Amino acid sequence: MSTLLLRVCLLLLSGITAGQTGPWRSCTDLLPLDFLSRMLPGSVESLRGVRMVQDEGARGLQLAGSHQDLSFPASQLFINCDLFPVEFSIVVTLKISRLAPQKNEYIFTLVQEASDRILLGLRFSQDRLHFLFMGPAGRDRLTFKAIQLVDNHWHTLVLAVTGSYATLTMDCNRLLELKHERSFPAALSTQGSRFYIGSRRRWKGKFTGLIRQLVLLSGSDATSRICPSTNPKLAVLSVPTALQQLPIQPFKKEALMYPYEADLRVTLGKRPLCTPSGRGQLWFDSLRRGLFLCDSVAWVPLLEEKERLDYVEDYQDLYTNSETFDIEVFQIPSVGLFAATANRESRPGSGIYKWTDGRFVPYQNISTNEALAWKYFTVDSKMFLAVANSRGHSNGDGEHSVIYKWSERKLKFLRYQTLETHSARDWEAFYIQGEAFLAVANHRQGDNNHNINSVIYKWNPSTKAFQVNQTIRTSGAYDWEFFSVGPYHFLVVANTFNGASTYVHSIIYIWLGGMFQPFQAIRTFGATDWEMFQIENRIFLAVANGQKLYETGPSLYAINSTIYELDMTTKTFLKFQDIATYSAVDWEFFTLGDEKFLVVANSYDGTSHSLNSVMYRWQGYEGFVPIHWLPTTGCRDWEYFTSSEGSYLIYSSATQPLSKVFRLKMY
Repeated sequence: MSTLLLRVCLLLLSGITAGQTGPWRSCTDLLPLDFLSRMLPGSVESLRGVRMVQDEGARGLQLAGSHQDLSFPASQLFINCDLFPVEFSIVVTLKISRLAPQKNEYIFTLVQEASDRILLGLRFSQDRLHFLFMGPAGRDRLTFKAIQLVDNHWHTLVLAVTGSYATLTMDCNRLLELKHERSFPAALSTQGSRFYIGSRRRWKGKFTGLIRQLVLLSGSDATSRICPSTNPKLAVLSVPTALQQLPIQPFKKEALMYPYEADLRVTLGKRPLCTPSGRGQLWFDSLRRGLFLCDSVAWVPLLEEKERLDYVEDYQDLYTNSETFDIEVFQIPSVGLFAATANRESRPGSGIYKWTDGRFVPYQNISTNEALAWKYFTVDSKMFLAVANSRGHSNGDGEHSVIYKWSERKLKFLRYQTLETHSARDWEAFYIQGEAFLAVANHRQGDNNHNINSVIYKWNPSTKAFQVNQTIRTSGAYDWEFFSVGPYHFLVVANTFNGASTYVHSIIYIWLGGMFQPFQAIRTFGATDWEMFQIENRIFLAVANGQKLYETGPSLYAINSTIYELDMTTKTFLKFQDIATYSAVDWEFFTLGDEKFLVVANSYDGTSHSLNSVMYRWQGYEGFVPIHWLPTTGCRDWEYFTSSEGSYLIYSSATQPLSKVFRLKMY
């Protein structure tokens, strides 16, 4: 107690000796302090050397003026005293297209006018970010390595400093945390100093990119204020008004308040040459009514008159044997297009339908036991269907799922192999280096044990059967999704429930050394499905989140499902977009012409199973935007397919023996 009193007395005495007789006040405003707004006053004359440029759908500043024009005194910020805050964060949004090797450029500096010493600064090189500050023993530096900023894309950085710790967040993904030998100085005086934006008061190291946001936040980490974000590369804390909207058109002879430049030319007429010097320029072909972009080698179409989705037509009511949990659409060469429905009732079982005269018609019934999923695959040119049964046989034979083989003589699927499963929810078939694998998602064993092994089987060419290759511990597994990126192979599981909560990790595994090993864990809420898709060279993973359920409290069904994108810099999947869903159980990605689409299966909102499932269209910079609301009842699964008659979507209903086919009408 005496030690505590002594500390309090010392603190009070330090306040008295510093002349603080009133209540404590921060040296600067605790609100975000926007550096760029201080360079954008209301007169054109004071904007020398500052150009506004639009690039990748966002506006930034190009700094070409003198150092003095791009600076302001520190006293404008530090209004109560001249000490820089001990705890703070710096938010910067920038775009850097190129940087010579071994070269550094400054984002900003705080320079003491009389001595020309850098008191504080932020600079970058090809793959590093350096935070500079003046400590008691002289200039000090914190260096964040392997930071890829020079890629001609927008990025938002948050540098948070507290004592000897500094963390760096890039595009809402926390990359690094450093612990320095010495703490940030507790009494860094800013008296007689100026902030220089884009330089250190010299031409050497001058910033040559675009900058959109530069903010100082005293006393806290700004990451929680701007993340998560629907567009993390352009996450906003405080952006100057002039950069938030397109410039206002001048009225009559009035001049624009801010110079604006798009750095684009649109060429009309015959096809011009596309050369490296013309990279990024546009050409409008009036004959083909198309807009093309030069990528330095060839003209890439941006807009052309092609078939586009017009509307969605309710096309066929498909009456099934009972409620349907999954539909698998597949093509058997020289035979036709089929759909297999996973039905609840064991009698007459699950149905297989054949596409005939533009309709699905009954073709075969297969005995199943509360079937939840089908998977069609081929091995050595032989065709198979695997069913995931969630219950055991009535004869007490235990829980088993079955693989059926297509008989070319009988033109039907016949029972081929039985595998032990536990309330199986999904099968995933895939090939690695010419070898065939089959993964089952085991949901639970008994009524309560959800933390069990799911199994990966491997095809044995000698026995012509699948045998156990690897077991993986899962928590209420609901779905497997296999995908490859270059030479690497991945398998991601949707973990739904650990016995107490649906807030669990779903795991991405990578194939290394002949087996799958953990690669990345992602927190999900009752995950029921993963959908991998690729748009150009970008890799995405969409998870369907079913419900939020903790150990105590009610279940929540109106929650976000999330799209993640593979970041080649961090080699991890980062959040790209949240989409509001209602107990989502499936995502389906498909392409029509040049357009990309996602459709979600919304199954329950807490009161009703009759609600809209939504179709989204890829809009590039905006991500996926909703375009069609499709009325569904107990929607459990979507499948996209095509035939000679057109393009279609079919969904299964888990609450009634009726599935529906929608036709996608084009124009």
